[in-house]
Order: sequence, then C-alpha cells, then structure tokens
Amino acid sequence: MTQRVIPILSPNFIADSEFESPPDWAVIFRNSNPLALEIGCGTGHFVLQRARMQPEINFIAIDIYNKGCLKTCAKIDLSGLDNIRVLRVEARWLLARGLRPESLSAVYINCPDPWPKKRHRRRRLVNRNCLETLAHYLKPGGDFYFSTDFEDYAEDVARQIHDLAGYRNMLATPWTTALPGYPISKYMQRFLNRGQDIYFIHYQRDMAVSCHNLPIPEVQRGFRTRWQMAEND
Repeated sequence: MTQRVIPILSPNFIADSEFESPPDWAVIFRNSNPLALEIGCGTGHFVLQRARMQPEINFIAIDIYNKGCLKTCAKIDLSGLDNIRVLRVEARWLLARGLRPESLSAVYINCPDPWPKKRHRRRRLVNRNCLETLAHYLKPGGDFYFSTDFEDYAEDVARQIHDLAGYRNMLATPWTTALPGYPISKYMQRFLNRGQDIYFIHYQRDMAVSCHNLPIPEVQRGFRTRWQMAEND
C-alpha cells in the first residue's frame, strides 16, 4: 500500500524540483557560511542540536521519508533556527545534483539501516563508493562522522575508510563508543537505555591530499527511490 505523501509547506523545506543545477546555497541561506550535511535526518533531533551548537554553520538535512522531513521541518519552525534546510532526497541524488566538489565542511551519517543479513549488505549506504564520493565533496580538513548501533557495520566502515586516500583518522582507535560533545539522537538514546553501545567513527578530509589525486567515483543510483530527473536527461 502506498503511503500518502503529506505536503510540506515549511519555509525551511526545499523541493527537489528546484534542482536543475547545483543551487546557490549562499542565496538559500542568505549568507556564505560553511555548509554541513546530515544524511538521514530522521525526525530532526540530531540536526537541531548540532545547529544550535554551531550557528555559524549552515546545515542541509536530508531524508527519503516524507513523515521524517515533515517532523524535522516542524521542529525547525518552532525553534526559530535559520541555519537548517530540509530536503526529501536520497544522498546519492543530492551529491549528483545539488552540491559542488569540496563544498562541505562536515558530513554526518547517524545510524543508517545496517542491513544485517549478509545477502543484503550490498545495500548499505556507507560503502567504499560512498566514502570515495564524499571525499570529493568534503573540503580539505572537513569532518566525516559516522555512527551505528551495529558493531559489524562499524567494523566494515572503519576497514574501508582506513584503506582510502584522502582521509585521516581523528581518533586513537578505529572507532569509539564515546564521543564527548557529539549530540545523541532519540534513536541512539533508545539503544543506550537498553545498555547497547553506539559506535562512532570520526575522520577528516586529508588536507595534504589534493582532490585531483583522488579516484573519481561514479555516483551510484540508490535502490529506494527513482532518479526521474536523471533518467529524463
């Protein structure tokens, strides 16, 4: 049964139909502050905390679910924050259509679907191709944060990113179960209350490695949503 799509009328929501070419984010935010991206914002609990902590950063929050985007926008509207914009798009689509290389000061991916069954793990969002792609969109010195409640996923991401040029680990270990100052979403807190760990990874885009020296990845199409605009090109 198809879920009803509720129109999102918030001034902080941007429809993907506006993306014929990478937009001018300075015009959208009405300033030229650095950009950060949260992939999979859920209902907005994390991004609102981060936006309050860093009012000098403009946050792009994306999710593929209409209800999550609707709830995130409602929270932003009530908060009075003006440094968050929400889009209902898939990450791969946004990278291909809405951002320029080396335009992001940070990327946050919190507890994406772990696809725990071995036959489904190719569906995981964060894989080698994703990490290579993000290296092109992060500014030198830009931060990449990943968290998961699934230890195998943390091991998988830590192993892959360790072998890639363009990143350097900001932790003393491949991952940690405590990252002071990092906002905890309601989803994370649910697992912590059960006594389960959250695994955090923090890398930076290596300033010593030029973007021109990185492999040029092919931005893969997602399997969840149609790329109608790309298909009509």
